[in-house]
This record gives sequence, C-alpha cells and structure tokens, in this order.
Amino acid sequence: MNYKKNKVVVAMSGGVDSSVTSLLLLKQGYEVIGLTGVMSESSENAVQEAAKVCNSLGIRHEILDLRESFADLVVKYFDNSYMTGLTPNPCVFCNKTIKWGKMTEFVFNELGADFYATGHYARIIDNKLYRAKDLKKDQSYMLFALTQEDLARTIFPLGELNKAEVKEIAKKNNLTSANNKESQDVCFIEPPATTQSYLTNKFGEKSGEIIHYKTGKVLGMHRGTFNYTIGQRKGICIAAPEPLYVISTDHKENKVIVGGKEDLLSSEFTVENVNWQQDFTENVMVKIRYNSPAQEATISRTGHVKFKEPKSAITPGQAAVFYDMDNEYVIGGGIIRTV
Repeated sequence: MNYKKNKVVVAMSGGVDSSVTSLLLLKQGYEVIGLTGVMSESSENAVQEAAKVCNSLGIRHEILDLRESFADLVVKYFDNSYMTGLTPNPCVFCNKTIKWGKMTEFVFNELGADFYATGHYARIIDNKLYRAKDLKKDQSYMLFALTQEDLARTIFPLGELNKAEVKEIAKKNNLTSANNKESQDVCFIEPPATTQSYLTNKFGEKSGEIIHYKTGKVLGMHRGTFNYTIGQRKGICIAAPEPLYVISTDHKENKVIVGGKEDLLSSEFTVENVNWQQDFTENVMVKIRYNSPAQEATISRTGHVKFKEPKSAITPGQAAVFYDMDNEYVIGGGIIRTV
C-alpha cells in the first residue's frame, strides 16, 4: 500500500519493537511523533525509555496520561471477568478501548496525524488484517476488534519482518532499546506478583468445594475460583488415580469442577461482542487462544461456532478469532461466552 509521506504517530513503549517501528517510518520519509501512554504507576520506566529513543531519533515525544481510563476500562474488565468465572485476555480489551480508543482519539483529534503506527507483528493489505511474516510473533489474534476505519489509518511496519531482523536493525542503528526485555503478559501486575496473588490480595480467599465432573463427589477444597482456569492441571493439589484437570468453574456456587483430559473436549460454543472486519462467511478457521493453532469450523451470524473436530479446553472469556480458510487474514472475532 502506498501511503502519503505525512504525519504518523507511533505508540512508544521504549521497547525494541516500537523503536524500530519509528526508525523505519522515519527512513520512509514520514514526520514521526512518539506517543507514550501512561497506563499505571509502573509506566514510569516506559516513559523514560521511550524518551531516550525519541531523543536519539530526533523526534518529538508526547505523553498521554491514561491511568484513569486504563483503570476504569481494562483493569476493571480484568477483575470483573475473573470474579464472574471468566478468563479474560486484557491485551485484546486494551487494544480495543485504549490503543485504538483513547490513544487514537488523541492521535487524530489533538495531534492531527494522518496515520497511527504500532510495533505489532501483523500486516494490513487492502484493508485486511493479515498474519505476520513471523508466525511465532504474529499478533493478528489480539487485533480482531479493530474496525475498517482503524485498519485504514494504521501502519504495522514490522509485519514483514521477523523478530531477529528487528533486533538486528536496532543494534545496527544503536537504538538504546536493542537489548530491552520483552514486556510481561499482564502489564499492570508487577513481578513477583502473579495473577493469583493479585486477585487474592484484591478479593481475599474464598474457599469452596472441588467437585468431580462425572461422579459429583467432593474431592477437596479450593482457595477461590479465580485461581483456576479451564484446562489447568497444576495447583489442584488432589491425589487421584488419574491426572485431574479443571473442566469448569461455577462462581455462583463457588465450585471448581475437575475431571479427566477427555472431559475437556468440546465441539461447540457461542461468542458475544462479535466484530466482523470482513464480510460474514460461514466456513472459517478459528483460533481460541493466542498460542493455539486455528482449526476448521462453521459459524452462524448469531455467534454459534462448531468445530469440525473436538477441541480441548475452550475457555469462556478468551477471544475466538475467525480467519479465512487459508488461515491468512482475519474475518472477525468475539469473546467466548458459553461452551
């Protein structure tokens, strides 16, 4: 796609991906501005690192305080999901509400930019969201909620590169971010804290029964349903003749249901809040978690999905993303609700 060489704002974290994104756009002749969103109190390091990169590249650096919006939209969504028996993907929701929400409002309305760019590994071709060249780093799954308007104004310079190439570009150009560590999964939970310790500190321990899926027998006690997710094996702490896995959680009854590996298999589920990036099509490839391969399925307009072959550990709260039958570009996606 041929872009006008106009003003582009890059979402800058101070990491290697957003740094190389800025560099590549500069070399293509754009007027580049770096924008760092302050999401939480732990964002101070990101602001400092991004400022260093912008200074070394000779570009303007803007800072946008998003702490209140991030807490109200993303953190609250994360907390509420776990407390209602769901396993959320906060990055998906952050992309929708913050990065292509509050940030793009500022980018286009306040900074007057022509385009918005990020260091995501994905490609946009003819207003279709394609998987990245580096399939191990592909982030198209996380971006299913982008609209056609979003796609038309977004640039992903890293989509045609692999991670090793990005790091090499950073080193050759002496970018300060070349050796920075990768960001963690849940950015607002600072190590050594974990999701479980974060939720326990926030809501306290709420013990309840662990029930066997087939027999209905009480096998033990748990420390809060939010400590368990579908398919989990570790941490159940119950002696049994066969390995036990979490089959489901019942937050209303405060119960955790466990069973054998075969009990995790399911062929059908429903999704809600579906976003169609492209025209509806019944036959699709569906990906139900970031690191799992897409599998062939059919989908109805009402959000009923049926896999051709049973799939293990379909998890309410996670995203289900629909790709074309060649598994190249995103058709749409939604949030798994019932299995």
